[in-house]
Amino acid sequence: MVTTLRAALSLVMLAGFYVVAVGLAVLLGWLSVLAFSTDHVRGAGYLAIFALVLAFGIVSALWKVARAKAAPLHGVEVPPRSAPELWTVVRELAAAAHTRAPDEIRLVPEVNAAVSEEARLLGLVGGRRRMYLGVPLMQGLDVAMLRSVLAHELGHYSRNHTRLGPLAYRGRAVVMATVQATAGSVVGWLLMGYAWLYMLVSAAVSRRQELEADEISVAVAGRAVAQQALREVEVVSAAWAHYTGVYVAPAFEVGLAPAAPAFFGGFDALLGARADELADLRRRDPDATQSRWDSHPSHAARVAAMDRMPDAHRARDTRRATLLVPGFPDAAAMVAEGALRFEGRTRLDWPALGTAATTRNRQRLADGVYRAAARLAGLPRATLATVLGLVAQGRGPELALELGLAPAPAPAGPAAQDPGGRPLAPSAAGDGAGTGADAEHDASTLVDALQVVVCSAAVQAGIARWEQPWVGGPRLVDAAGEPIDPQPLAVLAADPRTVADARRHLVALRVDADRAGQESAQADALGASLLAGVASVSVDGARHDVLVLDEGLVLVPAPRRGSGRKRLVALVEGASVGELAARYRYLPFEEVATAKVRGKVPLRATLVLKRGGTVRLKGRYGADKLADNSEAVLATMVLSLRRTAARTPARA
Repeated sequence: MVTTLRAALSLVMLAGFYVVAVGLAVLLGWLSVLAFSTDHVRGAGYLAIFALVLAFGIVSALWKVARAKAAPLHGVEVPPRSAPELWTVVRELAAAAHTRAPDEIRLVPEVNAAVSEEARLLGLVGGRRRMYLGVPLMQGLDVAMLRSVLAHELGHYSRNHTRLGPLAYRGRAVVMATVQATAGSVVGWLLMGYAWLYMLVSAAVSRRQELEADEISVAVAGRAVAQQALREVEVVSAAWAHYTGVYVAPAFEVGLAPAAPAFFGGFDALLGARADELADLRRRDPDATQSRWDSHPSHAARVAAMDRMPDAHRARDTRRATLLVPGFPDAAAMVAEGALRFEGRTRLDWPALGTAATTRNRQRLADGVYRAAARLAGLPRATLATVLGLVAQGRGPELALELGLAPAPAPAGPAAQDPGGRPLAPSAAGDGAGTGADAEHDASTLVDALQVVVCSAAVQAGIARWEQPWVGGPRLVDAAGEPIDPQPLAVLAADPRTVADARRHLVALRVDADRAGQESAQADALGASLLAGVASVSVDGARHDVLVLDEGLVLVPAPRRGSGRKRLVALVEGASVGELAARYRYLPFEEVATAKVRGKVPLRATLVLKRGGTVRLKGRYGADKLADNSEAVLATMVLSLRRTAARTPARA
């Protein structure tokens, strides 16, 4: 009965949307006929156009949704013979939830557990059921907490929530497609209001379903375990985001990747190494952030709701959840191979991967300093000697401004005044502090920039190497593995009065300043962020689609016909911005001397390059874009180049 009522509610709301839409189309059509009959030809024409636009929007939306293909299955299936204990647990929980067990269990590469069902007849008749278990989720939970999570998911089956999933998804797709097709018109605004109502009701129903599923979780696992599992999912999600963002993504960007067992094996190692930090996260209050549009209640609301549910006392199984799948590392490796695009990347195990990735990324940072020095010195390639020469000539402030940094502070301390000290010495900090580990994010002075190139030179000379431990940031170590601090030498090198002392110390350390230097002639977009996208922009007279990054512009040749938005979406969904910048023309902002802006939206501007030449940008009225504000973002970035150039001093 509950299923029938919910299916009826979804159908009534979806049908109501089309009653309103079709009613408006009929009304506009009738008014246009009436206007024609009373000789109001111009008004009748407008009404007829509105009616046709609305009718086209409805038909187009239905056609798109009808042709939409089901998403392909992802993950690796775990049959009962491969994980009998896991299947026993799932079937036991399904019986406790008074529902049918899933027909498949699949491991997936995310911190999540979910269920789906191929229901028929608008969700009234059940179909094949699938359960999805995230590999990193299982790595972070014990068996008791996993039982709680699984009970919650099976609760969706028990209350028949999954049967309505396809209906709700298709309903949302139809509604939004119709609204988009009629956007910009009065009719579109009216339909948008109904769409908001539909989405609000849909989200409210979804939140209620989550609380209903939590009731099964508490009844099966006990209140304390259910609440702990809910909090632990939040903790594991934070750890996974840190692992993929800080360790994996930088490696991917520079053409490296973990070997198959190392992908999830590294996350296991991080969980063990950062146990104290994760314990601190567990002690924090659960997230209470909530929006009326959210499909899930906040964790704080769910924990509070669990306090009001009847408790159940169960013996706790504290074994790791991964033990429920024999040969879990091999299964996890299969998940990684199937889910990720490793392509031609070099595959390494930890910690070799961390060392190689950090070395490449830190050299990229150093190359940025070297390219700036080369531009100031008028050379095709800069070395450490070039950088030191600019400082010796008193051009350190110019170099700092070229890099967008503050000049070096006044020299102070023994390292700046005592050439007999140890400017490249063991670091007192054991967590990467003082070793250039934070230079990528915290560089703010010339000393910071020189610290980057000193580290690079030490690595190129073979007297130091980078390490990336699971605790703390990347650190520079000597041949014995002891952390070393490049800051004293960087302080010497930043001051014209002591730069000669820095040179002597480099010689003593067997670092050849004339050989250590720039490796890349041009900036890349590895690690850059996508800000906007504008289609069909004229670049020096040729049509291009332009992707706006925080570090530059990617200029992609574009045809004269076709949907610009579709092209932009295909670009950003098909590859990372780093890969796109390598594949197409990339204009780094560091190569722009100034910008002459004649119009903002659409953009009319000429970019003057530091090494000579210009790039002319001319946007079009009504151009397709990734987001509504894309043209404004492009204009803002170009205007910022003009302001940056105004701060750069004239060169001799």
